Amino acid sequence: QVQLVESGGGLVQAGGSLRLSCAASGRTFSSYAMGWFRQAPGKEREFVTAISWSVGAIYYADSVKGRFTISRDNAKNTVFLQMNSLKPEETAVYYCAVSNAAYSIANIPSEYDYWGQGTQVPVSS
Repeated sequence: QVQLVESGGGLVQAGGSLRLSCAASGRTFSSYAMGWFRQAPGKEREFVTAISWSVGAIYYADSVKGRFTISRDNAKNTVFLQMNSLKPEETAVYYCAVSNAAYSIANIPSEYDYWGQGTQVPVSS
């Protein structure tokens, strides 16, 4: 059974940094893109970033470029999200996900089959 477990969330002050981790288990994910999405209260889930070793690509939402960095450790089936210069409007539940197609990368939730339970990231002003 595929399982994704996020960790590293928590309260942070505006301008601060946080590093999220997502450990995947249940199968090998090296051929599949892994991504991070977030969902603020009352808003739709939005794309943050994704990485795919199989197609050699990394995508970032424009709003996080230059501040967030995604990385992955294929040997450990783990993906990381380093978030710097956080803003209060980025308060959300952050989710990691694995895409539903090998050798591809996407920025929409419907292209991802497996999701973690989410980790809260409140950013105080």
